[in-house]
Amino acid sequence: MKKIKKILVYVGAFLLLGIVAICIFHQIQLHRETAILKNKGTLVEVDHHKINVYNEGDGEDTYVFMAGSGIAAPIYEMKGLYSKFSQEHKIAVIERAGYGFSDIIDDKRDIDTILEQTRAALLQSGNKPPYVLVPHSISGVESIYWAQKYPEEIKGIIALDIGLPGQYVKHKMGVIDTWMVRGINLLTKIGLHRLTSSQVYNPQVIKQTFLTDEEKAIYQALSYKQFFNDNMKNELLQVYENSLQSEMLPKPQNTPILFIDAVAEENKYTKQKRKDYKNFAEQLNLADVKEVRGTHSIYLYRPDEIYQLAMVFMKEKVDSKERSIK
Repeated sequence: MKKIKKILVYVGAFLLLGIVAICIFHQIQLHRETAILKNKGTLVEVDHHKINVYNEGDGEDTYVFMAGSGIAAPIYEMKGLYSKFSQEHKIAVIERAGYGFSDIIDDKRDIDTILEQTRAALLQSGNKPPYVLVPHSISGVESIYWAQKYPEEIKGIIALDIGLPGQYVKHKMGVIDTWMVRGINLLTKIGLHRLTSSQVYNPQVIKQTFLTDEEKAIYQALSYKQFFNDNMKNELLQVYENSLQSEMLPKPQNTPILFIDAVAEENKYTKQKRKDYKNFAEQLNLADVKEVRGTHSIYLYRPDEIYQLAMVFMKEKVDSKERSIK
């Protein structure tokens, strides 16, 4: 018995020393990586914190790119897509609290706080409504809520495989999922994510040609710095309440929405997602659902196709309808 206790003490001490070593290594790396973190966006003050917005291009319409959950460096990960739009239009990439070069803010990430921070940051960085929103994944909740609360500010939405509020309400996280989110957040604070780089950032981004070597290094450094921080954690823990708040409001009938449905393979999940998009679209005055072959991070793999679909939708349907009304 004493021998077993002695072994357990040694094992515990070894694990503790390992955790301390990883934590120290993480802090040293963060300090070193600070030297290469050169922001090319605009930091504006919102709620006494800094929110980063990156602007590019020029044009009548401003396309606002909004990253999905956990995309630690949106300016770099979404460059392959927004650079297509910026050739003829003005684009803005909003890095909400805890993302990219923005500060981590001590709040619960309720939908009204997120939205008001986004609106204020865009205005302060020189972007005036109306906007064409380009949300991905969880940002769909904010985009739809935005169109519900301030319809005059939204000219249209190009929805990149978004999560609908109704989907998050229907598939509420259970106790195990909630504790998993909290656990990953805790392990990240220790620095254990340094051991699993493929989970910290998308390796496919590094393989793309739209980033320079310097930008790839910044992308990796930002990912290690911001990965699954408190804002990202709270964003997931709050998504049910945020979605429920949107579901309690009428659908944004007058907001044109193009749903880009990313489908890598046909299965029960993709069939239900397609059905959900079509049901939502049928409740709007102007909407369409287009299937694009690829995984959830569809902006990485089909930027040209997405851009063409967006232009057809905005120019041939939205703009033509506005002209006919006038």
